[in-house]
Amino acid sequence: MIKTIRIICAGIYSKRWLLTRRTVQLFILLAFLYQLPFIGNIATGNLSSSEWFDKIPLTDPFILLQSFLAGSSLAAPALIGALILAVFYAIFGGRIYCSWVCPINMLTDAAYWLRQRLNLKSNLSISKELRKAILFLALLLSFSAATLAWEIINPITLLQRELMWASMAGSMFLLALFFFDLLVSRRGWCGHLCPVGAFYGFLGHFGRLRVTVNRAESCAGSSCSACMKVCPEPHVLVPVVSLKGNTVVSGDCTRCGACLDKCSSGVLSMKIDLSHKHSFKNIPIVTKK
Repeated sequence: MIKTIRIICAGIYSKRWLLTRRTVQLFILLAFLYQLPFIGNIATGNLSSSEWFDKIPLTDPFILLQSFLAGSSLAAPALIGALILAVFYAIFGGRIYCSWVCPINMLTDAAYWLRQRLNLKSNLSISKELRKAILFLALLLSFSAATLAWEIINPITLLQRELMWASMAGSMFLLALFFFDLLVSRRGWCGHLCPVGAFYGFLGHFGRLRVTVNRAESCAGSSCSACMKVCPEPHVLVPVVSLKGNTVVSGDCTRCGACLDKCSSGVLSMKIDLSHKHSFKNIPIVTKK
């Protein structure tokens, strides 16, 4: 019995970051759908613009920027809500949104998990710069067409609409996205196409919450690279694994914690880094998974 409990606890601990992320993601998603006794609404609206506990406004800064470029008048609550989130992501790292908040992450992670189980090798090579180009195009279209261009096809918005109103168009788009990641391009959407990820990558480029190596000597000469095999953005770990730095500083890091779950030697941790030293640059690498 004790041995069984230990095995279960060890299994949970080995997935601690993943389980915590999924809990947070599901809470945020369900917060818009259900009420709590004696409290009422947890959140109203959606991830684009919401109010939590009937008091705290939160607005997606990317949506606000599109609204501004489209010529819309910006209400004070929207400005305050965008400022709250912009400051948070700028301090802790913008792409925390991608792995801890965005519900599409659960869909693409499921596609990647199934892809691994089926041992699918097909992988359309797409430049990561494309998501930046799509970001620029979305902002340009918002300005020229006076509309929230990206919101027309934003899968995050479509998923929330699907949960609330069962939109057939939304279902088809999300299904296409799932099969794109499963059959066409490994982590294609989040890693190469999504402009929301590109925006938050820029916003939180200098975020202070970072993956750090505690005992660099433990990685010296090691061919393990287990952390890179599970990382959705493996290039961010290259300087750490190659001992050219002890902290991940790339804006592409999503702070998902997959590397911490996978590292059996326990040399990695997530810490607030207040130093201003950037001792290495992003080094691209192609890894096989």
